[in-house]
Amino acid sequence: MTQPLSSLPLAVRRALLRLGADISAARRRRRLPLDVVADRALTTRQTVARVERGDPGVAFGTVAAILFALGLVDRLGAVAAPQSDSVGLALEEERLPERIRRGPRNATRRAPLDTPAADPGPATTDPEPHHE
Repeated sequence: MTQPLSSLPLAVRRALLRLGADISAARRRRRLPLDVVADRALTTRQTVARVERGDPGVAFGTVAAILFALGLVDRLGAVAAPQSDSVGLALEEERLPERIRRGPRNATRRAPLDTPAADPGPATTDPEPHHE
């Protein structure tokens, strides 16, 4: 049984309608009939038409198969990619302790106390060596 489109939040309804219209346009640009896309996605012509109308009752896997049939499935992986989730990244940063959020106070890092510091090499008083 499909969930009526009207029971979903307005933003979700709009997104599904836009996705359906985009899938329909992509299919038409490729000059592919509903039957061909349905065969390639291992579904029915009626289900492809439902997706194109933005029907929320179509299984997510079926939508992914239709995107695959159109050569668009690679974009599906980027929908909720961490690097493009600005809200999630901001919330994650808020949870960090203040000292980590601020970053280091100075640009140089100190060697840990339990390891010997790197040897700076011979000390020189003249910044540039004289060549004779």
